[in-house]
Amino acid sequence: MLALRSLVFAAVFYAFTAISAVIASVISIIVPGQLPVFAAFWSRTWLAMYRGICGASYEVRGRELIPPGGCVLAMKHQSVWDTCALFAIFDRPVYVLKSELMLIPFFGWALARLGCIPVKRGTGRLALEDMVQGTRVALSQGKQVVIFPEGTRTMVGSPPAYKTGISHLYVELDVDCIPVALNSGLLWPRHSFLRPEGRIVVQVLPPIPRGLPRKDMFDRLVRDIEGASTELCRGR
Repeated sequence: MLALRSLVFAAVFYAFTAISAVIASVISIIVPGQLPVFAAFWSRTWLAMYRGICGASYEVRGRELIPPGGCVLAMKHQSVWDTCALFAIFDRPVYVLKSELMLIPFFGWALARLGCIPVKRGTGRLALEDMVQGTRVALSQGKQVVIFPEGTRTMVGSPPAYKTGISHLYVELDVDCIPVALNSGLLWPRHSFLRPEGRIVVQVLPPIPRGLPRKDMFDRLVRDIEGASTELCRGR
C-alpha cells in the first residue's frame, strides 16, 4: 500500500503543480498582485493532498518568534517539501535559489515574478553581491527571505556542510537571522520515491541578533539548526 499511495501522490502532486505553474504565469501578467495569494493556495492545497493520500501532516513550532515585516530565515534543507510548503507556512516568503530554476517554463517565471532571488553558482563574489542586493530589495518590500545555508538537500544524519554566504549576508545587511530546523527528510527523503505517513515538524528558533562577529554568528547558526534538527529527527 505504501508504494501505491506514493505513486498516486506523485502523479497528483506533479500534475497539480504543472497546471498551477501555468495558471501562476497568467496571474503574474494579468493581476501580479494576486500571485502570492495563489502561491499560498497552491501550497495549502497540495499539503492537503499529501495528508489525504499519504497520511503526512505538518506542525510549525515557534511561529511567534518571527517578527512582522521583512526578515531573513536560514532553514535546514532536507527535502523537496521544504521548498514547496513554505508558501503556506510563512507570510510572503521568497527564496534565495540557484538561477537555473528561473529558466523552467512557467514555474521559473512565476518564481521570478514573486521576487525570488536568483544566484548563479560558481561566480564567487558576484553571487554574494547578487544575493545581498536581492535580499535588500525583498526586505524593503516586507518579504520573508528564506535561505538554505547548505545550498542543497542533505540526508538525515549526514554531516553538515554549511556555506558562509549566510554570514556574509548577515554582516552586509546588518539584520537579525532566524534559524529554522525541521525533520522533513524522515518522510520525504532525497533519492526516495516512498512517502510514509507521519508528521513533519518545522521549528522556528530564537533569532540570532545583529551585531555579532561573523564567525560567531556562523558557528551559532550551525549549532542551533543542527542541534534542533537532530532532536526533531529523533522524534523529540
